[in-house]
Amino acid sequence: MKTTIDISDSLLQEAKKLSAQRKITLRSLVEQGLREIISRQKSDQKFKLRKAGFKGNGLQDEFRGESWQKIRTAAYEGHGG
Repeated sequence: MKTTIDISDSLLQEAKKLSAQRKITLRSLVEQGLREIISRQKSDQKFKLRKAGFKGNGLQDEFRGESWQKIRTAAYEGHGG
């Protein structure tokens, strides 16, 4: 598909220079740039879990090397779980 875009002269000159250095067409360079921006935009929208750590040294000694089931049982002990 053909379209027309308005680009500043200085940016166009830089793009032409870069496309010549890479030995690719200006069209290819523009398409690569658009793909990269679109890809970043999509990845920025992915869910990111915030870091929710606590100060400390990890598990208490009594739970190191234990199964998740034992840790879970202890966590819910006395809470009806």
